[in-house]
Amino acid sequence: MHLDFGLKLTQEQKLVMTTEMQLSIRLLQMSSYELIEYVNKEIQENIVLEYSSNNETVGSESNNEKDAVNHKELVKYLEFDNYSGKSYNVNNSEEEISPFSFISVKSTLKDFLYEQLSELNLESSKLRVCKYIVENLDSKGYLDIELDLICEELGVTKEFSEQCLNTIQDLDPCGIGARNLSECLMIQINRKGLYHKDLEEIILNNLNLLSENKFSTIAKKMNISPLQVQKYGDLIKNLEPKPSRGFYTGEEITYIVPDAYIQEVQGEYLVLMNEGIVPKLHINNIYKEIINLSDDKVAIDYVKEKINSALFLMKSIDSRKRTLHRVINEIITLQTEYFKHGEEYLKPMNIKSIAINLSLHESTVSRAIRDKYIALNTGKIIKIKDLFTNGIAGNKDNFSTQNIKRIIKEIIEEENTKKPLSDSNICQILNDRGLNLSRRTIAKYREEMGIKSSSQRKRL
Repeated sequence: MHLDFGLKLTQEQKLVMTTEMQLSIRLLQMSSYELIEYVNKEIQENIVLEYSSNNETVGSESNNEKDAVNHKELVKYLEFDNYSGKSYNVNNSEEEISPFSFISVKSTLKDFLYEQLSELNLESSKLRVCKYIVENLDSKGYLDIELDLICEELGVTKEFSEQCLNTIQDLDPCGIGARNLSECLMIQINRKGLYHKDLEEIILNNLNLLSENKFSTIAKKMNISPLQVQKYGDLIKNLEPKPSRGFYTGEEITYIVPDAYIQEVQGEYLVLMNEGIVPKLHINNIYKEIINLSDDKVAIDYVKEKINSALFLMKSIDSRKRTLHRVINEIITLQTEYFKHGEEYLKPMNIKSIAINLSLHESTVSRAIRDKYIALNTGKIIKIKDLFTNGIAGNKDNFSTQNIKRIIKEIIEEENTKKPLSDSNICQILNDRGLNLSRRTIAKYREEMGIKSSSQRKRL
């Protein structure tokens, strides 16, 4: 056996993911809300990066005397402040703006409850326990702690803690401080003067059966008519299962910001990118001058690094906007009939077809449409991803998933509620129309639309 040792040169092509490329990818897949937060964070951390004011162009210099800067002092600031990224006050103003000036106060559920408690003139021992209860309400407004633990923590009796809980449950919104759904509903029933022993029995012991519309089973258990059970069920459905609804509870709220507006002009649809998502950015020219004024190589390198970082961020934001514009424009080209006439004209469309048409990678298109929205001139806001649907073979054309769902919904809306159609029945109706779907697919689409099963849709 002969072993040959030697050196050989080979050529390989490898894609090296640079830090800049990673940032571009991250920005592309960010939602508008995430992008706003990211840029605000960068503004705070990168001393050279600023928002452009409305009356100045990017990179412009101010000639106002009040904007004159002592460059030597700024260099010293960079040299001796350990390059922390803190803002330098270019106007040398002695007046400092408190960050707390920009905090907006939101009216919370707890604030609302505390206001009501303050009006009751409770003795200090009772107020202490009531406040403790308020602090232990969950996001729905339910008490998230056992009374026994309250007694142990605060050193009060069970009877006293129950009195305090009753005080909270007498406050608005109705149902607040309940320990479970049944108690929440009973508080509302009693407050509204709707109490009936049969209604109480359903709420306390038969909510699961009621959620499945099993009126006959409940009626047999309680020895009342199924129609009466149905009436009680309708009443219960009008109660509020989440008493905190409408109040800020401290949970993060994410707002939908459209990335683009679709405008119809003389029968054609134009894409107008939302320029207000991120105001124009620019690099403060003061820091450019530092490079020529400072003898400190470390300070110069620090400023250069921050400038390069800022420039790449601005370039990546612009690239994100251009890619998203191309993708949305291509969608409009393929779905013109949908934008003109509505959902029933939505054609099957997938990410691959958009990628091929635009000579982009599928992953790029996928990132570009992730959590992105467009606003129509009707005011409706659409999630872009919802426009991508699979095709289903029919007699003549391919039907989009949205179209199939619309047809299923129409069939269910026209059914006899005393004898609702099963998924198998709907499947047969669609097959008769030339749409070949399985029963499981029907069930999946029905559940995605939030439509209950046939047994739950049954009415008397």
